[in-house]
Amino acid sequence: MLRKYLLLPLLASYGAAVTISVAKSGGNVTTSLQYGAMEEEINHCGEGGLYAELIRNRAFQGSTKYPSSLDAWSAVGRSSLSLQTLADPLSTALPNSVNVKGTGIVGLANEGFWGIDVRPQKYTGSFYVKGSYTGSFTASLLSSTGEVLATTKVASKSVANEWVQHEFILTPKKKAADSNNTFSLTFDGSKTSSGSLDFNLISLFPPTWNDRPNGMRRDLMQALADLGPKFLRFPGGNNLEGDTIEGRWKWNETIGPLKDRPGRATTWQYGETLGLGLVEYMQWCDDLGMEPILAVWAGLALNGEVVPEADLDFYVQDALNEIEFLTGSVDTEYGALRAKIGHPDPWKIRYVEVGNEDHLSDGLSSYRAYRFSAFYNAITAKYPDIQVLASTINMTIPGTAGGDYHLYDTPDNMVTQFDMFDNFSPDHPILLGEIAATEPNNAGNINWDDTHFSMYPWWIGTIGEAVFLLGAERNADKIIGTTYAPFLMNLDSYQWSPTLLSFNSNPDQTARSTSWHLYSLFNHNHMTNTLPATSSDAFGPLYYATGVDNKTNSHIFKAAVYNSTAEVPVSLTFEGVGRGTKADLTILTAPDPFAMNEVGGANIVNSKTTQIKAGKKGEFSFKLPNLSIAVLATQ
Repeated sequence: MLRKYLLLPLLASYGAAVTISVAKSGGNVTTSLQYGAMEEEINHCGEGGLYAELIRNRAFQGSTKYPSSLDAWSAVGRSSLSLQTLADPLSTALPNSVNVKGTGIVGLANEGFWGIDVRPQKYTGSFYVKGSYTGSFTASLLSSTGEVLATTKVASKSVANEWVQHEFILTPKKKAADSNNTFSLTFDGSKTSSGSLDFNLISLFPPTWNDRPNGMRRDLMQALADLGPKFLRFPGGNNLEGDTIEGRWKWNETIGPLKDRPGRATTWQYGETLGLGLVEYMQWCDDLGMEPILAVWAGLALNGEVVPEADLDFYVQDALNEIEFLTGSVDTEYGALRAKIGHPDPWKIRYVEVGNEDHLSDGLSSYRAYRFSAFYNAITAKYPDIQVLASTINMTIPGTAGGDYHLYDTPDNMVTQFDMFDNFSPDHPILLGEIAATEPNNAGNINWDDTHFSMYPWWIGTIGEAVFLLGAERNADKIIGTTYAPFLMNLDSYQWSPTLLSFNSNPDQTARSTSWHLYSLFNHNHMTNTLPATSSDAFGPLYYATGVDNKTNSHIFKAAVYNSTAEVPVSLTFEGVGRGTKADLTILTAPDPFAMNEVGGANIVNSKTTQIKAGKKGEFSFKLPNLSIAVLATQ
């Protein structure tokens, strides 16, 4: 499927070097948020991914779209499991529970999110139970062959007619052979007064990033930390919009104790617990030093439902309440609510995006007519320091607002958009909120039948992305920041590919894609100012951006070669940089245009850094292979 190669005409091989002269002034200050991350609940990127909960279907949450079930659960011993909705549930948010009935040692087991990783570390668990029971509970981690990897006894505090939480710790002695493991919770049925017990909110966490309760999976957070994103756009994405107005992402249902979070149907074929909620997103930003870019619901659902103008005030106020919850002092209504649930210190929000892709789902006319202006006027009136972003650029953007541009395309088409932003105005900065090469070059436009999409980012797609990113870097005074999307994919249950990171239940197999290596290289060589350059040759097949990091006084050249028949020789000078100046030249290549980094496989990206010196006239001379990405930074 991927063996559709280059459609852009092959350019002639080079004899003389491409001469590039970079001025020492005349550029523009760039964005401080050059590259970031985007997260919405898709591909089990949160549930079964970043959100470190190991128990799938932990609270038997359901919806009209995805009814409550016993999915991922099985009976242990001579027990029977029955889903129920009791008159006295654990909470109004979690009305469903499971009744476990039987004689002898009985209980229930959970397969996790298609497996549970077990290694010598502390696992923290809890469960709620209702019913009179005088024995003890046994919590265990078991291999696929029945080997007990860890087990502990939990003294019962269970009583009739009351939900009581029990907590426990499991500490395996060794690493399991694979991640095909289960969690079980058992008890002695003969020691119950009624022959059964009711269970809900059964939870198990491994060690999390920064050891946060209800926290994030360490290996995936490490991959993000190594990438160094400067912002996080959340919580979507289509998942923000919901399939219906009622099904939208409601911020106030994602905060507080887990027993008070009802869960919801995502727009991506499964339900979410909302354990990864608004506060967890902000803590994620805190932990990785990312600027939050908060998307608020804007009156459009994916089924085309639009809130009439006369009814929009409620939703505008809801967005203001959300911002107050995050930023308000404890003297405000929603700032006090934040403090009440354990977060007295406010966060700072500098960017708010109104909706998501409101030019789709028949939403553009109402967005242009009244929806965007209602949110924009209300937010800027109360929070004048917040940069409000439209979710599209297909409109006249008012006042000081910015826009959001999304691009999913072929490598060739991404290259043709290298100069897209040359004539944009910096008065309305653009967020590149979802960017990815998704399918191989073909004779037409992108095919939205995702069966044509690549499973993983592949090298020539990554090169196409690099060219597009270089066009954005050349215009970095007009661009707020750029992020790949979607960001993560659980290979055991996904709805969209490719993604920047791919994973399964085994952290040892997490794959950092070819595009991850591109973003990492560009992100760790940030230019604070662009610098104008002149050249002996037009752009193509060599594309580049030039600038300086005023914090280190390092002059920087970023480049990509797309569709050359030979190596491209380069002679590069920076005005004011003289003979003998040292520079680090990093070049990324791959063995094949269609090579990919796959889950459990080897890294196919070759990164080579060499030190070179400027010649007599201050020139740096080097050659760049076809289908390569490069950064030169002076020392």
